[in-house]
Amino acid sequence: MLKRELIDTAEIEDGETLELFSHGRDFMIVLGRNELMSTRMRFSEEQLAEMTLDRLDNDSPRVLIGGYGMGFTYRAARERLGEGAEIVVGEISHKIVEWAEGPMKDLTGETLSDPRLDLKICDVAALIDDANDGTCEKFDAIMLDVDNGPDGLVRADNNRIYSRTGLGKARDALKPGGIVSVWSAAPDPAFRRRLKEAGFAVEEKGVRSRPNNKGAHHTIWFGRKVR
Repeated sequence: MLKRELIDTAEIEDGETLELFSHGRDFMIVLGRNELMSTRMRFSEEQLAEMTLDRLDNDSPRVLIGGYGMGFTYRAARERLGEGAEIVVGEISHKIVEWAEGPMKDLTGETLSDPRLDLKICDVAALIDDANDGTCEKFDAIMLDVDNGPDGLVRADNNRIYSRTGLGKARDALKPGGIVSVWSAAPDPAFRRRLKEAGFAVEEKGVRSRPNNKGAHHTIWFGRKVR
């Protein structure tokens, strides 16, 4: 029987320690007893991109993805987007990117050299602030998967992104009619209410972690900017 092998650890600034394991051909990123993501269960992270882009009329939008993780959302987005698109990715840990370029290079391929990609090692909240203060252009879509859902499991500061104030900043960083989408490992009625209170028209979709209606049940919220 194959055993999990620890490859490396990543200390998250003001947060917890993540561990990268291999299990045969598969990889997983783990926090304590929680498996945050793995190459075996990627479908819902890919659907975060697919279903968000389905809700945009523009095939060359400017989008923000936070964070990178194993790159499932990013790679799904780049496959769909036109040559004129801009894909800004905010990832808090440089170690995560090192894993993508090192142990998981076969999974990553040449995707990080895509000229449409602007990969930044920073808190995605800072990129949202930049769009609000005019440092950069606003976004057509903001896709958020920076924790295990709208709470600070990995990093307490992630709570501010999912607060009513943080969601208001995300709304203001969007172009008219833009969409914020949020991945979660579980439903959260209170978060749905916060999205509405922040000025979004809200959809909630249940998605399985694997194709063909298999694997764990995850949740994706889509908020369209209405004010």
